[in-house]
Amino acid sequence: MSVRGALRRALVDFYYHSWRLLSLNALLSGVAIAILVAASYAQLALLLLVLLGPVAAALMHCAMTLAQTDELRLGEGLRGLRLHWRRGLGLGAIGWAVMALGGFALVFYARSGTLALPLAILVFYLLLLFGVFQLALWPLAVLERDRPFLRVLGDAAVMIMRRPKAWVALAIALVAVNLAGIAAAALPFLTLTIAYSFLAAAHFVLPPRPSPEG
Repeated sequence: MSVRGALRRALVDFYYHSWRLLSLNALLSGVAIAILVAASYAQLALLLLVLLGPVAAALMHCAMTLAQTDELRLGEGLRGLRLHWRRGLGLGAIGWAVMALGGFALVFYARSGTLALPLAILVFYLLLLFGVFQLALWPLAVLERDRPFLRVLGDAAVMIMRRPKAWVALAIALVAVNLAGIAAAALPFLTLTIAYSFLAAAHFVLPPRPSPEG
């Protein structure tokens, strides 16, 4: 599926199932806010960000279900949490570790003078590539839940290498959508753009389905 097609299909799905997706997205946002509030009192609470992984996996399960069947029941969120909480926890831990280490390295090299500036730029681009990789990894991790995790990582890498420009274009489009949500207000960002991004990634990973007219 093309980037434009994935974005369009995600918009249609979100329109017809918005209240269900908003409920699940609100849970993800609520957990994130609670952790950030706790971290304002104790920085060690940031380690709890790994708990976002299982909730995000449940939301991705709903996005994949909707992209495959055009149907979504609210109970799918609980089902997705039950099926994917272990893998979601692992993905959350990996994501947190990479972003924390990458952020530390970026700040360290940026403050180390001109000679270290190329290293800072390299770390920045590697973090961007990691973000693009997540767009393929999360849908595949849910879709191929019975497949060994290392093979899922390989499948995601192969998928991106086959269409690198398209994946980068999708990432740029979703970053723009989320920035627009942040610019509008915190609430639209937390309740709209994350779920829409999950849906777009799900549609982009899955092969296109025939339209009803077909």
